[in-house]
Order: sequence, then C-alpha cells, then structure tokens
Amino acid sequence: MLCDAGHVVDLEPVLADLDAEGEALDALVAGLEPGGWSTPTPAAGWTIAHQIGHLAWTDAASLTAATDEAGFHELVAAAWADPTGFVDVGAERWAQTAPGELLAAWRAGRSALTSALRDRPTGEKVPWFGPPMSPVSVATARIMETWAHGEDVADALGVTRAPSARLRHVAHIGVRTRDFAFAVHELPPPDTPFRVELTAPDGDGWAWGPEDAAQRITGPALDFCLLVTQRRHPDDLAVTADGDDARRWMTIAQAFAGAPGGGRPPLSAQPRREEAR
Repeated sequence: MLCDAGHVVDLEPVLADLDAEGEALDALVAGLEPGGWSTPTPAAGWTIAHQIGHLAWTDAASLTAATDEAGFHELVAAAWADPTGFVDVGAERWAQTAPGELLAAWRAGRSALTSALRDRPTGEKVPWFGPPMSPVSVATARIMETWAHGEDVADALGVTRAPSARLRHVAHIGVRTRDFAFAVHELPPPDTPFRVELTAPDGDGWAWGPEDAAQRITGPALDFCLLVTQRRHPDDLAVTADGDDARRWMTIAQAFAGAPGGGRPPLSAQPRREEAR
C-alpha cells in the first residue's frame, strides 16, 4: 500500500523515535574499549569519538536553544566567528574527552533535550542557526543527524544496521530540503513539485508530492536516506530519477544544514579495507 508520508505533527511519537534512534547508536558504542573510540570513520579526520562528540555538541546547542534563548544567541555569535570550522571544533573538543565521560555526557544531553522539547510551550518555536523550528522539527532533525552519524559509526565498525520505520523522518527532511540543496549550490530551485515514492523497510510505500508530477524519484527508503545524508554515492544506490531536475537533485541532495557537502566517492573508487590500514 502506498500512503502519503506527510510528517507526523504530534510531538510525542517523534520524541519516542528520537529516543529509540539514540539508543540504537548507543548500543553500538557502549561496549567499545577505550581504543575503539579512536577508530576512523568514513568522515575524513573523524573517529567514532568525533561522531559521538558532534552529536553531543549539537544536542547541547539544541538544549540551549530550547531553554536559554539569550545564551543560544551568544553561541550563534561565537559560531559565526568561524562559520566553516565551528562544527569541527566542537567535535574535536568533545572527542578529547575520556570515552566514559563522553558517553555519559551524550546520554545526559539526549535525555535533557527530549524533556526540554516536551516542555516547550505549545506553538512556540525554537531558535536555530537557520530559521526557528517547531519542537517537532527539532526532534526530526536530531533523528536525521543521529541516524546519519550512526551510519558512519556502523561503517567504521563493519556493522550493517537493519533499517527501521524511523527512516521516514530522515526521508521527510530529505524531501523538504530539495530547494535548499539547489540554493546552496547556487542553482535555481525547480519551479514544480517532485513526486518521491519510496519502499519502506516493511515493504509498505511512502510518498510525497503530486501523483502526476513529471519529475520523479523512486527507490528503497534506506537508499534515499543514504543519498540525502550523503552517506553513499548515487552510483551505489538503487534510487531512480526521472526528469532532468530530478537527476540533478540526485547529485546534490543534502538533508543537513551548512555549506555543500562533499559526499562520498563510489565504493568502486574506495580502497579495500585491508589496503586502507
């Protein structure tokens, strides 16, 4: 069955999915020996500690935004002093923390953020580095980032994770950021909507956009999410684009904020694991 995949507007189910996504990644790193946190990930220069450190930093920033607007504006001002490097600086600072302390801080931050979003007054948006967001949108963005960085950790550990229905949140952001992806590449956004049809992990169908749209994207939800988070090269994914604008989008799709991402090379161009050591 193909169903309209408009995003859930009730906050509680989204917070439950955010907690579950955090727990899924937590399970990958909780048993690591201290040296395991230094394992390189596919993100150049980032170890597993950097990946978790980045999530801890962003959760902390989100918590400040949700609970201390003046403090968040100070954080933004400091970030814009180094607009291309503050993300790496934050990840590096957290990565230098002892693994046990980093894991505890990330867990505490996740819990505090969930509570803060739940307590946010109805209708009151949360400030952010871009436009302010509703608590639902903040939680959805945290799901997307937690899942994407979790993929990097899983790749580093040689683990294949089973996709879940939580991918719908990631796919939703991927669809909603279509025009943003064109804009950050200084390209005019398409002037017509796309149809995106994805096969969910349970075999059901998720869809966005008018059924009669000329520009179409189809494929497995997992592959689409890997595409829009730039965790795999388009050549390695079973995502099909029909239409010139849709094909262009395949090469620039970006669900995360910031400057254009560099993406990942095709698997055929990457060294084998034993050669990369």
